[in-house]
Amino acid sequence: MIDKLIEKIKELGNPTVMGLDPRYELIPDEIKPKYDTSNEGICKACLEFNKDLIDSVYDIIPAVKPQSAFYEALGIKGIEVLKETCEYAKAKGMIVILDSKRGDIGSTSKAYSKAYLEDGEFKADFLTVNPYLGSDGILPFVEDCEKFDKGIFVLVKTSNPSSSELQDLRMENGKTIYEIVGSLVERWGENSIGKYGYSDVASVVGATQPKELKELREKMPHTFFLIPGYGAQRRKSRRYCSCF
Repeated sequence: MIDKLIEKIKELGNPTVMGLDPRYELIPDEIKPKYDTSNEGICKACLEFNKDLIDSVYDIIPAVKPQSAFYEALGIKGIEVLKETCEYAKAKGMIVILDSKRGDIGSTSKAYSKAYLEDGEFKADFLTVNPYLGSDGILPFVEDCEKFDKGIFVLVKTSNPSSSELQDLRMENGKTIYEIVGSLVERWGENSIGKYGYSDVASVVGATQPKELKELREKMPHTFFLIPGYGAQRRKSRRYCSCF
């Protein structure tokens, strides 16, 4: 799957990813009057806005990244909006990175993987995952990436201000936790390296941490990076990040 993302980036000459985080207060005024303010009406407004955004960028931006929490907050109807948004983006030829940051013990991770990475309801190409339960929380996703031609983005060094509270802690060997996680990501992806030299096990590394970003780029030569904190963070319910 990583080869497909890279080829889409090369085709459009653009590494930008557009986040789709629906917040009703940021929906344009020209859309809101079409619907009432019930939960169903809000969901319809969010879906229309998502489709408008996709229609506006599908030929210049290779991928979208819906954040599932914003849809889950809208209940069952919101989940339906997430499903329809993923389907609509894929129908337009875009890569879908579902930002759900899943990760749990092995059997639960397997269930998350079945929900998002198998050919089920959400049609996601990539899923963001949290590695802090260790390998048994990640390997079910890795296995399904190989089986279903999908990918994951593993949190390594995140862009939030308090990430240093845990991720920057140094072990007795002098390595930080994020460096250790980065080495695990390289290992988890060693069997899925594509023709461009990157694996389907990619990582999230925040651009708000430029020193760490440079270090990790050198230490993770086969890992593709999703980089939040690069460029505009939020405008009218959408966020941007980049892939490198």
